[in-house]
This record gives sequence, structure tokens and C-alpha cells, in this order.
Amino acid sequence: MNCPCCSEKLYEECCKPYHTGEKNAPTAEALMRSRFSAFAIPNGEYLMETTSPVKRQFHNKKDLQEWGEINEWTKLEIVDKPSMNKVEFKAYYTDEEGEKQVHHELSTFKMIQNRWYYVTGEFLD
Repeated sequence: MNCPCCSEKLYEECCKPYHTGEKNAPTAEALMRSRFSAFAIPNGEYLMETTSPVKRQFHNKKDLQEWGEINEWTKLEIVDKPSMNKVEFKAYYTDEEGEKQVHHELSTFKMIQNRWYYVTGEFLD
């Protein structure tokens, strides 16, 4: 199967090694792509594991899993990479009522002990 992150690679050669823990994402963009894939599959556990430990209290695995399940994640577009630890993206999905939606965000990531983590996101119009 093609990877949900729109890399044009097979899932097995793209995000799956990150989801299984075989590898850690080497860049903030790779982590962002793997998190999009984790919503598409869905894999709430991976989403929690890749959230910064100091920010996990503001998230919950059940809600992340559910958001992945109730939406159909159709496309990821990388808009900009303004710095090594920031990625602007648009995530396209169809919500539970069948409405097409776009989640536009500037995400901030942080490297902790040689591993990238999602820290926060600023929603954009």
C-alpha cells in the first residue's frame, strides 16, 4: 500500500518503521509525515509516543485514536519548512458528516535525546 503521508513510497518503506519503533524519524518533516500517517491508519499510541513528554498531559491517546478513526485522511501537503524544527502543512480529510476539511498548521518539533517530538501547533487560516 502507498504511504498515507503522500511521499509516493510504500508504507513499509516510509512511515511503518517509525510506527513499529524499528526506527526514529530522522527529521521534523519525517516525524510530521509519520504523524499524519498515524492519523490515517489510525495509531493513537504512536501519536502519544511522539508528543513531547512535557506536552502529553494536554493530549490523550483515546481522543487521538478517535480523531483518526472518525475522519478519512486523504492528503498531506507540506507548505513550508521555515526552520529545522518547524513544518507548515495542510492535512486534507473528510469529516464524519462527509464534509471536506483542511487542517492548516505550523507545527513545532523538538529533538530530545536523538529523537524528534511534536511540541505544539499554531492553526493557520
